[in-house]
Amino acid sequence: MDYFQGVVTDYLRAKRSRFVNTEYMINLDPDGEQKNRHWYCDAVAIDFEDSTVHLCEITYSKTLQSLMVRLQLWCNHWPELVTALRRDSALKGDWTVTPRLFVPLELKDQLTKRVALVKWPDGCPSPMPQPIITPLEDVLPWRYRSWTGTPYAKGS
Repeated sequence: MDYFQGVVTDYLRAKRSRFVNTEYMINLDPDGEQKNRHWYCDAVAIDFEDSTVHLCEITYSKTLQSLMVRLQLWCNHWPELVTALRRDSALKGDWTVTPRLFVPLELKDQLTKRVALVKWPDGCPSPMPQPIITPLEDVLPWRYRSWTGTPYAKGS
C-alpha cells in the first residue's frame, strides 16, 4: 500500500454506512490465480446506504497507463468480475458494482477522456459502468467531516 492509499481509505471510511477492505483480491477463478484473471484492488468500499460496491483504484502516476490497463481488463471480464465479487464477499440481494478512481486533480480531465475510449468487449451482456473519478485533493482530511464524510462548507 502506498502512502496516499491511507488518506483515501480514511476518506471512504468517514461515511458511516460504508465499509472498506484494502488490498482486496478479486479472483475470477475460485481455485487458482491465473494471469489476467485476478487483481488486487486498492480498496473495495461497500456502501450499505445505496447498496453499491466501489472498486477503488488510487494513483498519482502521470501516465495513467497501469490504471488504463486495469480498467480494460476489468471491462473485458466485467460479468465474471461482478460474479466473483458477489461470491467472495457473500453479497446477498441486489448490489451495484462500479469502479471508483482517485487521481490528482490535474489528471482528472485526461483520465475522463481516456476512460471514454475504453472498448467494451463484443457481446458483453452487462457493460462496466462509467467509473466515478474523484480528485485526490477532495479527500484531504481538512476537506470533509471525519464523522460523516460530508464536505465542509466553502469559507468555513
